[in-house]
Amino acid sequence: MESLSLCKPNLEEFAQTLLALASQNKDILVVTGDSRGSGKLVPFGKTLPAQIVEIGIAEQNLVGISAGLASAGKKVFTVAPACFLTSRSLEQIKNDVAYSDNPVKLIGISAGVSYGALGSTHHSIHDYAVLRAIHNIDIVSPADNFETRKVIEAAVDHPRPIYIRMGKKPMYDLHTPDTRFEVGKAIVLSEGSDVTFLATGEPLSRAVMAAHLLEQEGLSVGVISMHSLCPFDEAAILRAAQHTKVMVSVEEHSVHGGLGSLIASLLMQNGFCPRLKIIGIPDEYTVTGSQKEIFCHYGIIPEGLAETARQTLNAKEN
Repeated sequence: MESLSLCKPNLEEFAQTLLALASQNKDILVVTGDSRGSGKLVPFGKTLPAQIVEIGIAEQNLVGISAGLASAGKKVFTVAPACFLTSRSLEQIKNDVAYSDNPVKLIGISAGVSYGALGSTHHSIHDYAVLRAIHNIDIVSPADNFETRKVIEAAVDHPRPIYIRMGKKPMYDLHTPDTRFEVGKAIVLSEGSDVTFLATGEPLSRAVMAAHLLEQEGLSVGVISMHSLCPFDEAAILRAAQHTKVMVSVEEHSVHGGLGSLIASLLMQNGFCPRLKIIGIPDEYTVTGSQKEIFCHYGIIPEGLAETARQTLNAKEN
């Protein structure tokens, strides 16, 4: 646990990376829905004022205009809170972006329960589920600054629409600089024969910490970063299923329609029956509080994940 170092929020890494790229490419545009400040894009606007378009709090227009610009050859990064981007403008994402095959880069900021005490209206725990049901849109949730930087670099020339989901808190550094990143390919941080954690986005760091706790007890624990939900690295899941006793999926999303659902469906359809536990936000009125408090309540913390893994492993062995 002590080996992890805390770094800047992913949004800051996103904004700095995008500014560097846009300074060298005038076709890169930012289209924002009153999110210049919350998206850490103030320096971008000051440095490249001709490459940022402010639409205001009008998410349907935001996505429609972005699709139009992309259809004209611009490399468009559309920035808005994830909760509104993927609900208010879902029809435009479906028709103007995905169906029309306009390679817009949709950046959902303050995702999951990042807005904390603002409550369920501002939580985005539905976005994986609704976007997974739409053909022709990729979904990536980076877990640290490294994954954020790499996915933004890849997104510039990504040939398909893509949704990139980020929170707002400082992130732990989970990868070495020479780690290979590719959209649609999981990153294996460690392999284990007793337990394998499969996590996406911010909860990955909690899974890494939980693995450290369990390793101190003599267990063999694996951790895999499932940063891409679409395309989905089925081979990585099936390989892990062959060599581990139990699997625990972790996500800052509803337990319905996200990472856990993907894994469960894949395992069952391929004849694997390792014991799987899906950790996320249950189907209930979500508690109100800070992100930290909500994570604690639902066991998305190192101690909670370790205990879930222990119980699942004991149930498997008994």
